[in-house]
Amino acid sequence: MAPSPNPAPSFPDLPSGSCHYAALKLSSAATPQELRQAFRHLSKLYHPDTTQLPPHDAQSAFARLQLAYATLIDPARRRAYDQELAEVAVPSLPPVGPPKLGAAAAGRRVSVRRALSGGEWLALLLLGVALILSLVLGLGVAWARGTALITPPSWAVEGVDRVDGPPEPPMDPVLPQTAQAEPLADADAPP
Repeated sequence: MAPSPNPAPSFPDLPSGSCHYAALKLSSAATPQELRQAFRHLSKLYHPDTTQLPPHDAQSAFARLQLAYATLIDPARRRAYDQELAEVAVPSLPPVGPPKLGAAAAGRRVSVRRALSGGEWLALLLLGVALILSLVLGLGVAWARGTALITPPSWAVEGVDRVDGPPEPPMDPVLPQTAQAEPLADADAPP
């Protein structure tokens, strides 16, 4: 029998308040998107490089967050964890929902806004520079060719026909050709 690719880990009996859902401050019915949002928010608070907690406390808190997220984001591991929680029967843990903020309390969906990263700012800067350089290049080429940069529309200029295209020149009548043709000059014949 081949070993399964994701063996379900064994979780020790957890004391009250230390389950993975409580670590992420979510209910057991949380969606994967809510798990990701909660993990991102809490990891910013408890990451050892960004928190004001003592280094040892920050590392242990961040390690608990990582373990909770890794367990709950994988569907097979989450099912095994939920089954083990049901066997342990932790009735003292009330379901904790996502934090309610202003509009969320009224039932409206709150959009999550985040600051742009350095790479995104660089991309916006490069796009702006490319736009300005293309405008300068286009105007420079037009000026070098002597093209008028601003011309009035044809319908606003007096004396111009408002017919599609320029007027055609008048045709000359075709005169019939006479039957008198000049004899061709022979190169060997004397003049």
